Amino acid sequence: MAHITQWFSNIDWNLFWAKTISEVVKIIILLALYFILKWLGRKLIRSFFLRYRTQQLVSEGRAKTLESLILNVFGYLMFFTFAILILQNFIDITAIVASAGIAGLAIAFGAQGLVSDVVTGFFILLERQLDVGDNITLDQVNGNVEALGLRTTQVRDFDGTLHFIPNRQIIVVSNHSRGNMRILVDVRIAPTADAEQAIAIIKRVCELEKANNKNIVDGPVVLGVQEVSAVATVIRVIGKAVNGEQFEVQRNLLKDIREELVIHQIELPMSYLAPLEPGK
Repeated sequence: MAHITQWFSNIDWNLFWAKTISEVVKIIILLALYFILKWLGRKLIRSFFLRYRTQQLVSEGRAKTLESLILNVFGYLMFFTFAILILQNFIDITAIVASAGIAGLAIAFGAQGLVSDVVTGFFILLERQLDVGDNITLDQVNGNVEALGLRTTQVRDFDGTLHFIPNRQIIVVSNHSRGNMRILVDVRIAPTADAEQAIAIIKRVCELEKANNKNIVDGPVVLGVQEVSAVATVIRVIGKAVNGEQFEVQRNLLKDIREELVIHQIELPMSYLAPLEPGK
């Protein structure tokens, strides 16, 4: 107890509190500087890409991808830079740097997944496999890319779920947002209906759709009778539409074809229900 009392009595409390207050003030200033520079940096990056979208011949998705990546890298750089500056007030950073060669091997083994994420993310960006806004399928995840970084890719599912996918797990990418998309409509009429008359009506509807719908790129054309059964005759129509608009084009085309067939009294297939016999 006497040793502890003597140790406390030997402390220069004026120097201790002066140094403590000085260190606390330094940390507060560094933290304030960190948040100010982070806010300013993100604002400058966003304003740069806002001008970049309007002045350069680049797609909106590509611009958003590059913006997301640069914001991602900027955030990491700011965090690690200010973390080192704050740690310098407590420990000798040079000693940590000197020991990095010894600890590097152990860190490398522990960070294999992180390195794999970064390398894979780099090649995904380099090869333009994905862009922000693309509609994609990754394994069992289907949705729109919301953010693309060096470590993870964020995909928003159609039910609103946001998936965070490590880049190393991206093996096969199915991108549904590159190029025009096929439209396919199967029109069913009754097996007893006049197929030739129905085809002629469908062709006229297709010509009108092509003239009035700017989202149709090619066709639509009537291939002819695709299937004949006891229930229905199937007439197939194919074409190409602007990416992302193919489903709307298909719905409108099917609706207009059905309306014209009804107007011209082309019989449509009916569902068959077996009569219920007494006692069964």
